[in-house]
Amino acid sequence: MSKRSQPLPTRLSFAAQMEALRQRLAKPLPGQEAHFTMAPIYRQNPALSRIDGKPCREAAVLAMLFPVDEAPHVLLTARPDTMRDHAGQVSFPGGRREEAETLLETALREAEEEVGLSPDAVDVLGPLTPFYIPPSNFCVHPFVGALSTLPDLYPHDEEVAAIIHAPLKHLLASGTRRREPRTIRGKTFEIPFFAVESYTVWGATAMMLAELLAVFQEATAQASD
Repeated sequence: MSKRSQPLPTRLSFAAQMEALRQRLAKPLPGQEAHFTMAPIYRQNPALSRIDGKPCREAAVLAMLFPVDEAPHVLLTARPDTMRDHAGQVSFPGGRREEAETLLETALREAEEEVGLSPDAVDVLGPLTPFYIPPSNFCVHPFVGALSTLPDLYPHDEEVAAIIHAPLKHLLASGTRRREPRTIRGKTFEIPFFAVESYTVWGATAMMLAELLAVFQEATAQASD
């Protein structure tokens, strides 16, 4: 069985898994090695992906983990199909940094604005690797947070059509990672994506998810030894 398709450890509580993840996030991260497993070929340029020296706009997102019967899930949001840009796409809560706020404050503010999640409820575990998104000229900074229980959340923003609760066990299953041809700017590429319910999770969100899953799997495997 490949490392990617190994089942999650079952004897660790959610709290123990989150503590293991916190410790792992404080160490060097896989970054592009993980990102590129879920990036189309035209995005697999190490120099282009790095944020160093890019005159970019800054944004931050929050990958929020919570338990269902001790099994970790991650919160995602889906945009309405009627949106002019990025219709139907799945993402983490997040957005552009406002003046005078830190990137972590951006991620927490956006989560509150989009789904009603109070920043005070979030246990921030640490950051993932930031990377550059050329089409939008954004440097995106992901943060990982945890909740001991998930409060009642609902879309607060007109750009959020649905809230998705994705089990990490499902995201780690080998059959969840798929590929499909997609035409982008007149060229057709094989695009990797995560199949989650009726949604396809691709692009920057899939790349960030890939790193989150890699460090989570490594952290919990070590903690359960």
